[in-house]
Parts: sequence; C-alpha cells; structure tokens
Amino acid sequence: MVGLGGDEATVLAVAAGVEAGSSHPLAEAVLGEAAERGVAALPMTGARVLPGRGVAAVTAAGATAFVGSPRHAEELGGLDAAAREQIAVLEEAGKTVAAVYEGGTLLGLVALRDEPRPDAAAAMAELKDLGIAAVMLTGDNRRTAAAIAASLGMEQKAELLPDDKVTAIRELATQGGLVMVGVGINDAPALAAADVGVAMGSGTDVALETADGALLRNRVTDVAALIRLARATMANIRQNITVALGLKAVFLVTSVLGITGLWIAILANTGATVLVTLNALRLLRFNPEQAG
Repeated sequence: MVGLGGDEATVLAVAAGVEAGSSHPLAEAVLGEAAERGVAALPMTGARVLPGRGVAAVTAAGATAFVGSPRHAEELGGLDAAAREQIAVLEEAGKTVAAVYEGGTLLGLVALRDEPRPDAAAAMAELKDLGIAAVMLTGDNRRTAAAIAASLGMEQKAELLPDDKVTAIRELATQGGLVMVGVGINDAPALAAADVGVAMGSGTDVALETADGALLRNRVTDVAALIRLARATMANIRQNITVALGLKAVFLVTSVLGITGLWIAILANTGATVLVTLNALRLLRFNPEQAG
C-alpha cells in the first residue's frame, strides 16, 4: 500500500469500497487486507467493471472512485514522475499494481502479488510431458507476467484486453487444437473463441457459463488429467471401431463365400458387441491423474 495523494488508510478504504461485493481474487485480497487492518470500506454505489481496465463506483459525495490498471490511470491523468517510478519498482518485483483514484485525484497505489496456484508448476511439467505447450494470457503488465511465467517455465502474452485475448487465441489456434483455461469475466470471450473452453471451479459465473467444461476440484493439474482421459477415451473408441468393423467385414466375406453360416455371423456380431462393451468398461479403471 503506497499513499500518494492520501494516507494508506484512505487509499485502502476507497479501494475496499470500490471492490466490495466483487469475487475477483485481487478484490478479495484488498477486502481481506482492509479487514485485517480494521479499515472500514467507504460506502459506494453503482460499482461497474471496466473490462481490462478496472472497477469504478460512486462515493456518497457523488465523486467517481476508480481502482485499476496504471495504463488506464495514465488515460485518466494524474500519474506524475514519482508515481510512475514507484509503479516501475513494484512491477519489477513481480507485483500487480492498481491505482486508486477518487474524484480524479490519485490517492495511492495498491500492490498485490498474484502467486501461482500451489500445483501450477507441477501442472506445467505434466503438460510438457504430454507434448503440450502452455501460454499465459494476462492483462497484467509485462514485468509481472514475465516474472510469474519464468517461475512456471511457460511463455506469456501480457497487457491484453479481453479482445486482445480473443485475437491471441485465434493466432494460437492456427498451430493446432487449443484449450483455453480461465476464471474471470475478462476470460469469457477467449473461452468462447477457443476450440475447448475450460473454467476453473472458483471462476466467475460468466466464465463458468461460457466454458465448455469446468474443473470442479479447482486444481490446475486436472487440466493434464482431463487431456489424459480424453486421449484414453479416443484410443478406446478407435479400438472398438476396429474390432466391430473388422469382425463384421471378416464374417461378411466368409458368409458370402459360404465358408461360415448365417448363425455363425450373427453370433460373431453379438460377440463383437460384447467385446467393445468390455473394452469400454476398461476406462472405469483408468486413472487420469497418473502420469505415463
């Protein structure tokens, strides 16, 4: 918390007031910090999300309060050299910085470090073993994105608005099948544009409604498990098709040539049904969480 046009308590009170009621992880962090410090959120109304920019609300005095990205803050004005320098220092440390405004005046900065999920590194390693490349798409600044991506061993595209994420998804889709995993409102358009959209169980309602599927246990490693299960299912389907059509083809030929009778062909057809059913049941014993 950095106070510029106001003290830290004022900055936190305004930020908590704007973020009140939001389920975004960064909003929850701000509200949690306010509760821990015993700072009451400033009463506000008309909170609205500015996609890719931040959140705005109206104070009891009728002033507009804003909490959001420094890039959008630049458009609003009020970022002097000292503020820019402070933002650069915080971002170099891998932190996400939000500017806090009230009535067009910059009150201060809120710095948060969006830590990767505990199983994120393991999930990236599992995807790599499966021959799948992962790219992080984020609206965060390049410095923060680079720091987090480097710790996970993955590529990144930063400072993306929702429309930019859709463009990135379409570009990546030209390289092959693409799965998009997201949690927030800003991810919804990209989830819809991907070949398969997957939302995390803790994601926003918009993300969950837009995605093709959801990871209810909220574990990143479940992405790799889902892919293993999909591959095992497709392999099973191919085996069943080969067995079923192969037996039918063999007994069709032998029946036409008079080598086997009609009843033998019927029994073979029934046997094929039993075989493919038994083969499909093998998936019940498949453990998608087991690598290899």
